[in-house]
Amino acid sequence: MTILSRPLSWVAAGALAVVSLPALALQPFTAEYQANYMGMQAPGKMTLKQVDGNKWQYSLDVSNQLATLSQNTTFDEANGVLRPLSSQDKSLLLVKKRNVQANYDWSKKQATWTGDIKPDRAGPVALKAGDMDALLINLAIARDFAAGKPLTYRMVDEGRIKPMTYKVAGTENITVGGKTYNATKVSRVDGNKELIAWVAKDMPVPVRLLQREGGKDALDLTIKSFK
Repeated sequence: MTILSRPLSWVAAGALAVVSLPALALQPFTAEYQANYMGMQAPGKMTLKQVDGNKWQYSLDVSNQLATLSQNTTFDEANGVLRPLSSQDKSLLLVKKRNVQANYDWSKKQATWTGDIKPDRAGPVALKAGDMDALLINLAIARDFAAGKPLTYRMVDEGRIKPMTYKVAGTENITVGGKTYNATKVSRVDGNKELIAWVAKDMPVPVRLLQREGGKDALDLTIKSFK
């Protein structure tokens, strides 16, 4: 899979040596981002909404003249743990389309994938408590940072199991809707990819996300408004 078809699979993990606090309660939100995708500007949007009882849907959409990316995960929460139930990943790059659906069956403790995916990546993959998909980890990292929890995760996504660890790389001020946040920069290196997120304790999502490949920016998302 190319780096550009999964823009948030890299916002995943790290370690912070601070006292743990309770996880923030989930609240619906809409976050507007300015995206730089493949060298072109594009609007981006993240949303969190409650769909049924304890079920939530977390979504990301980015589009420009060359490509459209859409990802969403339906999940539930128990004792502060976010648990994926299903997800969909759609992309359109020029004339190339891709659509993959995932099902996380916790009664059977296995995950499977259907759609435009190779047979050897369709699963099933055995699930363990705490496992999340790529997009949901993006939401968890902001919550766990705010709670002072270790940002260590096991990603189960498209037939793969992958542990991820981010390291703190300093702080930086980022302005959102006229308000300045002191954001902590966390990053990890995976081969020739550099994956960076800026997280702030007052925000339930990263205020900036940057994905680099071969030393060049591939996708840059900076939050512009939040409500």
